[in-house]
Amino acid sequence: MLKDQDRIFTNLYGMHDRSLKGAMKRGHWDGTAGLLAKGRDWIVEEMKKSGLRGRGGAGFPTGLKWSFMPKVSDGRPAYLVVNADESEPATCKDREIMRHDPHTLIEGCLVAGFAMNAIAAYIYIRGEYVREKEALQAAIDEAYDAGLIGKNACKSGYDFDVYLHHGAGAYICGEETALLESLEGKKGMPRMKPPFPAGSGLYGCPTTVNNVESIAVAPTILRRGAEWFAGFGRPNNAGVKLFAMSGHVMTPCVIEESMSISMKELIEKHGGGVRGGWKNLKAVIPGGASCPVLTAEQCEDAIMDYDGMRELKSSFGTACMIVMDQSTDVVKAIWRLAKFFKHESCGQCTPCREGTGWMMRVMSRLVSGEAEIEEIDMLFEVTKQVEGHTICALGDAAAWPIQGLIRNFRGEIEDRIKAKKTGRISAVAAE
Repeated sequence: MLKDQDRIFTNLYGMHDRSLKGAMKRGHWDGTAGLLAKGRDWIVEEMKKSGLRGRGGAGFPTGLKWSFMPKVSDGRPAYLVVNADESEPATCKDREIMRHDPHTLIEGCLVAGFAMNAIAAYIYIRGEYVREKEALQAAIDEAYDAGLIGKNACKSGYDFDVYLHHGAGAYICGEETALLESLEGKKGMPRMKPPFPAGSGLYGCPTTVNNVESIAVAPTILRRGAEWFAGFGRPNNAGVKLFAMSGHVMTPCVIEESMSISMKELIEKHGGGVRGGWKNLKAVIPGGASCPVLTAEQCEDAIMDYDGMRELKSSFGTACMIVMDQSTDVVKAIWRLAKFFKHESCGQCTPCREGTGWMMRVMSRLVSGEAEIEEIDMLFEVTKQVEGHTICALGDAAAWPIQGLIRNFRGEIEDRIKAKKTGRISAVAAE
């Protein structure tokens, strides 16, 4: 279990003062000018050594991403964009940072922005996060008033602005290039890559887009040293991380823990256990709605990190679990996700625009048991035609939950179809 002194977010539950004074008392904004004085290259190298990987779901090495920014400006300004559009169903970790510990994010913006020679940070916050926006804006105002950001930030001779931009509640705007389009005032539709944002991002200038948590942990990593952070978790899965769990656990929560903790320990220790005991567990979606669902057997020894989830043919994602007990109609749960992805597709790519609707309609027939057995394989085939054939990852996100369901709960789908055929309605979950 993580010791309290190793936690980065010391006000996750809003028990303490979230103002600048409170944040400073808890060790934030401590010697920030000194960190900047060590120079851009030092910051980027430390981030690389720390082993921090993007906390928004994709898990790309953060320091490496920062190093893609041009070393010498060609006359265009550079920007840092923070993705605070936390719209993945069941994911609610960044929200706690913005609501209760907003200064970690603002200090992180300054440090990261300096490392990539950016002139400003744009924080793109989800449309539904109204209170979070207020807390974050208040913190930004405090930081400006104290001279920590703005002209000559922290008396370092470096000018840096932070802007907060409120989205309009579209899931697709969480994809980095769609987010940039939305920031520019256009429709939130993903761009083709290349060019990647580091070459041509916001307003055609070099840009790095990072998740809230990835940016908010940076100052603490630099203060305590890369070795400290790299000491947690398994190789290639380093650090401490915010985990969350919702669904059928006794105490749904967001918790900061070491990477590579076992799923069972997380649920038992912090979630108060599964409703009705561990034996009552049926399935877990390990990290946001787009990760393939796992069976109770797989969860027994599952390790919560990137490699541990990949071994189980799922994905670590945002590490926000959806726990389902035996009362769950798992087929219907995955149909509900299919409906969400169909609704949120921007419609730019044909496989996603047509495929998400098609998958949802077949899923609804599987829920009621009115499908044929052959349709299960046909549905799997279609998910493979959507996955990997779209501009952004929403096509993959829509395909993976269904693939996980067919891989791990095929028997349940078949039983339902057979029961419907033989007229034994009792075996079918009530609509």
